[in-house]
Amino acid sequence: MQPITSFTAKMIAIPNENVDTDQIIPARFLKVTDKSGLGEALFTDWRTRDPNFVLNQPRAKGAHVLVAGDNFGCGSSREHAPWALLGFGFRAVISTSFADIFCNNALKNGLLPIVVDTQTQQQLLSLAEEDPAAQIRIDLAAQALTLPDGRAVTFPIDAFVKQMLLQGVDELGYLLDKGDTIRYYERDHPQAVNTLERA
Repeated sequence: MQPITSFTAKMIAIPNENVDTDQIIPARFLKVTDKSGLGEALFTDWRTRDPNFVLNQPRAKGAHVLVAGDNFGCGSSREHAPWALLGFGFRAVISTSFADIFCNNALKNGLLPIVVDTQTQQQLLSLAEEDPAAQIRIDLAAQALTLPDGRAVTFPIDAFVKQMLLQGVDELGYLLDKGDTIRYYERDHPQAVNTLERA
């Protein structure tokens, strides 16, 4: 997983509210366990129906931040949704709220879901529509967005999750990194019960 520290990026906007995971990546693409190629299927039904959909436009290339409507990622649980967003090139999604399961799946895969207030969301949605070249700076360590006008907006994130994202590891990677500490603990704390003995 790629560490997230700070980066400056272009934005695109999908202002629709209650975008569910079946719209992000339709169920027919869930047969795979390999992440490669899923970026091409991101919002595929919307892209097929509407040639002018934002992801079909040249300005979508090189955009690493998606500004979304409220309650993004609702619906069924599928890790393929953040896989597809990452595969397309997004590193962060900004909204006023996210479905809990989507948010957890995103964080575990290195996609940063950023919750902002409605005023900031509306400002970013307008900026993304009016100026395709507009960029924002995301600083995970400071938990802050810097808008093109220089205004800084802070965002919440769990401290443990933040540390893993800064290091570029998931839960398993975090535990593996603590291997020496675990071995020392096990050495100094022998098992009180022999679980190998049968009654």
